[in-house]
Amino acid sequence: MQRRFTLKTLTAAATVATLAMTGLSAHAQSTIKIGVLHALSGTMAISETVLKDTVLMAVDEINAKGGVLGKKLEPVIVDTASDWPLAAEQAKQLISKDKVAAVFGCWTSVCRKSVLPVFEETNSLLYYPVQYEGEELSKNVFYTGAAPNQQAIPAVEYLMSQDGGGAKRFVLLGTDYVYPRTANKILRAFLHSKGVKDEDIMEAYTPFGHADYQTIIANIKKFASAGKKTAVISTINGDSNVPFYKELGNAGLKATDVPVVAFSVGEEELRGVDPKPLVGHLASWNYFMSVKNPTNDEFVKKWSAYAKAKNIAGHKDKPLTNDPMEATYVGIYMWKQAVEKAKSTDTDKVIAAMAGQTFAAPSGFTLKMDEKNHHLHKPVLIGEVRADGQFNVVWKTKGPIKAQPWSPFIEGNDKKKDEPEKK
Repeated sequence: MQRRFTLKTLTAAATVATLAMTGLSAHAQSTIKIGVLHALSGTMAISETVLKDTVLMAVDEINAKGGVLGKKLEPVIVDTASDWPLAAEQAKQLISKDKVAAVFGCWTSVCRKSVLPVFEETNSLLYYPVQYEGEELSKNVFYTGAAPNQQAIPAVEYLMSQDGGGAKRFVLLGTDYVYPRTANKILRAFLHSKGVKDEDIMEAYTPFGHADYQTIIANIKKFASAGKKTAVISTINGDSNVPFYKELGNAGLKATDVPVVAFSVGEEELRGVDPKPLVGHLASWNYFMSVKNPTNDEFVKKWSAYAKAKNIAGHKDKPLTNDPMEATYVGIYMWKQAVEKAKSTDTDKVIAAMAGQTFAAPSGFTLKMDEKNHHLHKPVLIGEVRADGQFNVVWKTKGPIKAQPWSPFIEGNDKKKDEPEKK
């Protein structure tokens, strides 16, 4: 009797366990998980939090239309806390434990460099949505932000032109990490090629989270007083932009005297400052919220409604869109298209299907993922800060420009292949 009861109990327990496991695996199989790897706290949260929300908006849209391959997308969100070694650990967890099909994330190049070995070792996919210094090409990354020839070089060419004020001296000012250092190495070589001498180039760096720009602004004023038209090229990242622009305003350094062109300041970063003293200063991107076309009208409208519905801080009252948001949005939709073309989330199949993908972007241009180099063909736009914190586009390319991951201004790059090595 005891034996029969024990057997019955064991059989029942096994049945329950089997049902539970079946239920769990059925749930796991009914969704496709994607990772969202952004700084939601720390110095980079000012820029990155909104990218997490952009992914979630796209996920909601995609799921409302039936998902991907008939399955709903399930986002797994982690906070890198602006801590790069932590980001690598979290990438490992997303891939090995959460079994995500792809990861959308990072802002700084030091974050991307930190997680890159994880994606390469596990043969997983990262979609990286921010402009960067180039000098990298990985089979496991799709770069949906700009390479230097799609942002930095055209911006400096504009500053040197008659329309841009005919600058002859340049201040290269950045946050002290890989992106500004490498971008400025490229820009210094570019300026040399245009006949600008080292004595007409000032270079300065500040740590992440730096808040006191009084001395640096004073040094810029002194450097600019030499009688030649001077421009500042800013690669300051994160919340340091707020005190930098405040000090710029306090010092009365107007755009007509010393124009600043920024590569990491857009609508979101200007939210925290009074933009009136900054009118006329510049930013170089591939998209601005102010561009007028039906695709962008729809994008801004959707984001405004989403921000209000989800009670997103700042955006529920004053919704803003910016370039990395557009690059994030384009990235997730291109991944969806590639998965559907491949009929699989398998990394190698998706990589093959990404080649040549196109998407009608809010910039008003149809962007294309290059057939080989994992970078988007993108237009270049230069905007002037307006009193309302938006940008007036003062210059743009006629169409999308193909990215050059290996800058021709770095020696030896002419021998490097314009496609990732197959590993």
